[in-house]
Amino acid sequence: MTRAPRPWWRSAVVYQVYIRSFADADGDGVGDVAGLRRRLPYLAELGVDAIWINPWYPSPLRDGGYDVADYRAIDPSLGTLPEAQAMLNEAHASGLRVLLDLVPNHVSDQHAWFRRALEAPPGSPARARFIFRPGCGPTGAEPPNNWTSNFGGSAWTRVADADGRPGEWYLHLFAPEQSDLDWTNSEVRDEFAAIMRFWFDLGIDGFRIDVAHGLAKAEGLPDASTVGWPPPAGEPVEHPHWDRDEVHEIYRAWRALADEYEDPRVFVAEAWVQSPERLARYVRSDELHTAFNFDFLLAPWQAQSIRRSIETTLRTHSAVGASPTWVLSNHDTIREVSRYARRQGVRPLRTLGDLVDLPPDFALGLRRARAAVLLMLALPGGAYVYQGAELGLPEVEDLPVDVLRDPGWELSDHTERGRDGCRVPIPWSGSAPPFGFSPPGASAPPWLPQPAAWSDLTVERQAADPGSTLGLYRRALALRREHPALGGADGDGEGEGDGEGDGGGGEADAAGDGEGEFSWLPAPAGALAFAREPGFACIVNLSADGVTLPSDATLLIASGPLTDDAQVPHDTAVWVTTGPREETPI
Repeated sequence: MTRAPRPWWRSAVVYQVYIRSFADADGDGVGDVAGLRRRLPYLAELGVDAIWINPWYPSPLRDGGYDVADYRAIDPSLGTLPEAQAMLNEAHASGLRVLLDLVPNHVSDQHAWFRRALEAPPGSPARARFIFRPGCGPTGAEPPNNWTSNFGGSAWTRVADADGRPGEWYLHLFAPEQSDLDWTNSEVRDEFAAIMRFWFDLGIDGFRIDVAHGLAKAEGLPDASTVGWPPPAGEPVEHPHWDRDEVHEIYRAWRALADEYEDPRVFVAEAWVQSPERLARYVRSDELHTAFNFDFLLAPWQAQSIRRSIETTLRTHSAVGASPTWVLSNHDTIREVSRYARRQGVRPLRTLGDLVDLPPDFALGLRRARAAVLLMLALPGGAYVYQGAELGLPEVEDLPVDVLRDPGWELSDHTERGRDGCRVPIPWSGSAPPFGFSPPGASAPPWLPQPAAWSDLTVERQAADPGSTLGLYRRALALRREHPALGGADGDGEGEGDGEGDGGGGEADAAGDGEGEFSWLPAPAGALAFAREPGFACIVNLSADGVTLPSDATLLIASGPLTDDAQVPHDTAVWVTTGPREETPI
């Protein structure tokens, strides 16, 4: 019997394009659609399957484009809709799928709906699209509840009535310029269905959903507890506006819409939730397709922590028939080179404020980041690569305060520097800024300054060095496409795992998504090893003295040099081909 082909998204490697920092074609210091079009051959050669583009819609840029003023257009500083259509056609011709960012929790204060809401009286249909409420206290001078903004301060802002007197308050879980929509309102639901159809009909392959865990709010808008989010140690907490059960009704409707297309469109959720079990609820068979695995991203570089994250992820996703999606960094988190450069296990390292007091060792961070990507790309499921990770870029931790654009900087009273350090434009060529990001003779410098030391990390320089981080990514992605155990062209498209382990202190998990069966192999303390069938093993030494390769192993790729006696040193990962399972002791 002929087996149906495996859906592309179940094992896709997706490259995240933070478009303002990817490639600037017109010389104004800001990346644009034309720059992305010119660099599509680079992405195709890198070996990824798809790209995800951060918001390119018209926006006043109070939050890097996540304050959307018009969901059916391109920001003039980035290009035009015809240019975007041409880019999409060229990407498809290059074999690349294209995902866009959808921002459904909130809109810009410049969006037509919100401007009408401000002009309309309390109780009007225009205000019913948002969450307006009377204030507390005798004069309504206190916010409706104690909810706080993700960027600091209250999540409520008061507006003036037509006569100039203080009036109602509106909710914004992020910046005051990002007013939350009311997803119990049918107009809101119908509008976003129409927005998705607009882009799907243009040929977009899917959406990444911003703040997917935040659309539903508890009836009555009760006060929130003092527990932060996500709760520590995965403690169960019913939160009034994060990860509520009601949100899943929305996504069931979205899945039905996506499935109407002959080539079904797909979704990936940005959902910061309290446990892998809660995350798996978003990827049930009638909801979203995939979700970012932030538990894996935040796991410290310690064998037990990473193994626990992998095991839990595979178990919870397998239970709902979903494919895991692994990620090491994105535009909201610290770059992995800088995260791994610090002492591990001290605290979760998500933001610059989490690690700035920890002394860095960037050479160590790069070794670990190179090993981590081989680990990630060897796991069952899909993966996301944030632009510049393939160059080994570190976080820029010392940007001058006068260039910081992230809203968290101002809204935290200058106590949190925000996310600008991972959004610095990437270096393409040359020995000095703008490193080919902008064309020769550009009229403006890059919108965030690039470190001079990045002259050693340009695409041009690394492309000529097989041992570079770019060379490592290219070889690993090519092997991933070729090897049947990793979902390559020679695989049988089925590959169910049996869940039986064969050592190493725990039970194995099955891939279960059309890739090679996964099981743990024995490994010394401080190391991880697992097999994928047929005939593949990944060995990652995080802290052991050394790990010996299987006796019948053939080395495919290594993140760094082996020792003189052919052992895998610490902070190094290798892929090998092996013989039958019982003949591959480690």
